[in-house]
Amino acid sequence: MHSQGFAPLARADARVLVLGSLPGRESLRRRQYYAQPQNAFWRIMGALFDAGPEHSYAERRARLLAARVAVWDVCAAAYRAGSLDSSIVASSVVANDLGRFLARHPGIGLVCFNGAKAAALYRRHVLPALPAPLRELRCVVLPSTSPAHAALRLERKIAAWALLRAHVGRDRAASGGTIRAPRRANAPAGSGSRPRSSRSPRGGRNH
Repeated sequence: MHSQGFAPLARADARVLVLGSLPGRESLRRRQYYAQPQNAFWRIMGALFDAGPEHSYAERRARLLAARVAVWDVCAAAYRAGSLDSSIVASSVVANDLGRFLARHPGIGLVCFNGAKAAALYRRHVLPALPAPLRELRCVVLPSTSPAHAALRLERKIAAWALLRAHVGRDRAASGGTIRAPRRANAPAGSGSRPRSSRSPRGGRNH
């Protein structure tokens, strides 16, 4: 099945970018990010930013944007049978123009991958084409929110994903409440070309 991704959820003042792999069947059907009910993404966002599934999708989006969190996928399009990340046909992947996106959102100082598959797709299809300053952007692989990785308890996933809240909180505190764009060229050594892992399980059902 040929899957076409969504436009990014982002405001101009975004500070963190969450990247998945490609929307699954339920997300495509409902035209919503992480619409699969068993996917833990929105429950985690509820714990961190009060953007949980008890709110409408429009309200969840608004709360994430207000928290300066952006959401997108590495793939703009690809062939995949079902919703498993492992079923994505590598030769069919068309990557989103993340170089252009990051250039237009210079405040983003952290990229968080929703699982190892998204990070692997980024390394293969995005990273080689990025200009040098963007290759130094801090990248972290977080535990997949997919129901295929339910063995990792929700509490542990929330603890790992709390990095998002810590990052936007530090950004605001460091600027005295006025948001500033981080200086990418001074990113921590080793944080660019090889995304660091927060003990993420490997590829599964992303959305």
